[in-house]
Amino acid sequence: MCNGDKLKRIFMKYGKWLGGGIGWAFGGPIGALIGFLIGSVIDSGDDADSAHRSSGRTRPGDFKISFLVLLACVVKADGVRKPEEMGMARKILDANFGASGTDEAMDILNRLLQEDIDETQVAWQISRNLNYSSKLELLHLLFEVAYADGEVCQSEMTILQRIASIFGVSSVDFDAIRAPYTKSTDADWAYRALGIERSATDEEIKKAYRKMAMKYHPDKLNGLGEDVKKAGAEKFRAVHEAYEHLKKERGMK
Repeated sequence: MCNGDKLKRIFMKYGKWLGGGIGWAFGGPIGALIGFLIGSVIDSGDDADSAHRSSGRTRPGDFKISFLVLLACVVKADGVRKPEEMGMARKILDANFGASGTDEAMDILNRLLQEDIDETQVAWQISRNLNYSSKLELLHLLFEVAYADGEVCQSEMTILQRIASIFGVSSVDFDAIRAPYTKSTDADWAYRALGIERSATDEEIKKAYRKMAMKYHPDKLNGLGEDVKKAGAEKFRAVHEAYEHLKKERGMK
């Protein structure tokens, strides 16, 4: 069967996840994984692939496939495929990316979990092609799964930190993403969620909130599809929750 026929067959089965105008994700280590796992032969010298990479454009499908590949790295970080994590993965896929493609996405995820993936190479490819806001959203979704069982083991945290480092995510933003999951163990979680210290003044809290609200606004994810923007709205709400918590705690107007 020719390469074109194979690609057509893939899009018929996995159209929800390989559709949306995939560009650079068909190249590099991610493209190699896709080709191997779902029976496609992707020619590294293919003209279409080269054109996508040279354009540097990020499409909705790129973000979704990037999420699945990194998700596989986090889920198997501790060598155990926990039911809670797989359940959360399905919940995120279903809630944010549509029920019609969830089964196909879980199929791809299960295949990825069987492979030895170098998250460093994958993260470098993603980092070169996604903007900062998209990288933050990817980390947010990965934290959702990592904390599905109520805690993150050291091996999972190490991978998350490694990915964040390659993405160029600051320690302040990393802690801000993590903060809402530590409410029961960290009395300063709301401050961390806004990227400030407990010693901050009320005015500094307001300023930090406005800054974080702009940084995590779903509109920053324009171009990646409405479903990705919907996922981004969850982190936006977490920032607002942290601000409301501090307002109540301090009696702010």
